[in-house]
Amino acid sequence: MTRRSAPAVLPPSLRVWLGLHAVLAALVVVALGFLYADDSQPGGADARIWRAVDGAGPAWRHVALAMDFLGEPAGAATLVLVTVTGCLLLRHPRAAVLVVAGTGMTVGTATLLKVLVGRTIHDGNLSYPSGHTAFATALTLVLALLATGRLGLGSSAGMLLVLAAALVAGAAMGWAQVALGAHYPTDVLGGWCTALAVIPATAWLVDRTADRLDDRMADAGRWERR
Repeated sequence: MTRRSAPAVLPPSLRVWLGLHAVLAALVVVALGFLYADDSQPGGADARIWRAVDGAGPAWRHVALAMDFLGEPAGAATLVLVTVTGCLLLRHPRAAVLVVAGTGMTVGTATLLKVLVGRTIHDGNLSYPSGHTAFATALTLVLALLATGRLGLGSSAGMLLVLAAALVAGAAMGWAQVALGAHYPTDVLGGWCTALAVIPATAWLVDRTADRLDDRMADAGRWERR
């Protein structure tokens, strides 16, 4: 059996369950995309949730703006840089790769979906799904996967940690987007599900690619010793 250079970013105990959640999340993204394609009005659920969060005071608006900044290019790049540095200090290069590849794939997917779905808000701004929510959820999912692996959690505890972390991050950024009027609530749900669909798949690809590289390096080392 080949010795791996670093632990997997997708813990084996979570692969099946996260895979199932990823498929369900992808189905939700597609269903909402069809439902709100080329739309420019809030749905019934959107209107009810908007009324519930309407009227946030100045202090809460400042909190929402601070959250929103973390999803903007400058804030997001800073978060990614800090997280990658932390992964490298922990000697977990696969996690560092997943931070960049996972968040990049998630935001890229959200951007592509916006063009394909064509839902708009405020003078034609593309809105579905929420890229800010997708990014925040994706980064948090990577951190939760890293924590699950380092703590050696089983499937139940690991799934609880991963889903709870994703829910908190998605809800926090989603609230900010809705409170600021930047997105419909269903845009937020679509962004959250986009991250849930993309991150497990990207983590699996990172592990598979790294394992193949490890095998090739091991084979090359054996040939040199002959």
